Amino acid sequence: MSASVSALYRHPVKGFTPEPLDRVSLTAGRHFPGDRLYAVEVGPSGFDPDTPGHVSKMKFVVLARFAAVAKVRTRWDAATGLLSARREGRPDLDVDLDDPADRRRLEAWLSEALGDDVDAPLKVLSAKGHRFMDDPAGHVSILNLASVRDFEARLGRPVDPLRFRANIHVEGWPAWVENDWAGREIAVGGARLAVVKPIVRCGATHVDPATGERDIDLVPALFETYGHRWCGLYLSVMTDGPVAIGDPVEIFA
Repeated sequence: MSASVSALYRHPVKGFTPEPLDRVSLTAGRHFPGDRLYAVEVGPSGFDPDTPGHVSKMKFVVLARFAAVAKVRTRWDAATGLLSARREGRPDLDVDLDDPADRRRLEAWLSEALGDDVDAPLKVLSAKGHRFMDDPAGHVSILNLASVRDFEARLGRPVDPLRFRANIHVEGWPAWVENDWAGREIAVGGARLAVVKPIVRCGATHVDPATGERDIDLVPALFETYGHRWCGLYLSVMTDGPVAIGDPVEIFA
C-alpha cells in the first residue's frame, strides 16, 4: 500500500483548537510534540501535579461535555509559552501558561466565554512529563482519511476529519483496514511506531468543530453502520525520527 502523511496536528490544551504543523520530530517512548500539555479542570478532579496520573476526560473542559469549546479559538506558541484565546463577542486574551496569575486570567475568561454550561470553578492544569490523553496508551494517534470518507458516504453527509482530533492524517490506505493492525509496526517518515489499539470514539465527535453545534450522533452511527465505535489508532513511538507532510507511511507485519 502506498500511503503518505497528509496532515499533522497538535492540541496543546486538551479539548481546544487543533493546530496544524508542517513537520515534527518524534522521540522513542514520548508523546506527540506539544500535544495535550495542558487541561482545564471543571471542579476538583483529583489530579495531583506532583504525582500525575490518568484522569477521565469528563473532569475537564472538553467537547464531550461542552460543545461551546469549539467556538473558542486558541493558539499556543511553543517558544514563548504564550496562548492566545478568542471568541466572538468576547475580548481577546493572551496569557503565559507558565505564569500562575495568567492562568487565573484564562480561567476567568473561559468561565465567561463558556457561560452557564460551566457549573464549577475552572483550573488550568499541567505537570512535567504528563499528557492529558483520553487513554494512557495513546502517545500518538493516526486517522485513516479513507475510513472517514467511507463513513460520510454511508451517512450521506460530510464528516470533518478534525472531529477525531488525531495527530497524523494518512492518505492512501483502504477504508477501515487499520482496525486489524494491533501489534503491528508502522514507519511514518523517519520514525517507527507500534500500533497499540483502535480508538473507541466518544461524544466529542458529535460536535461540528467549525460551528460548535452538536449535529451528528456520530458514535451510535458508527456502531449502527459498522458494528464498532472505532475510528483511528493509538500508537507508541519505537524509534526517533522526523515526520513531515508528504512523508511515506508503511505498515509492517
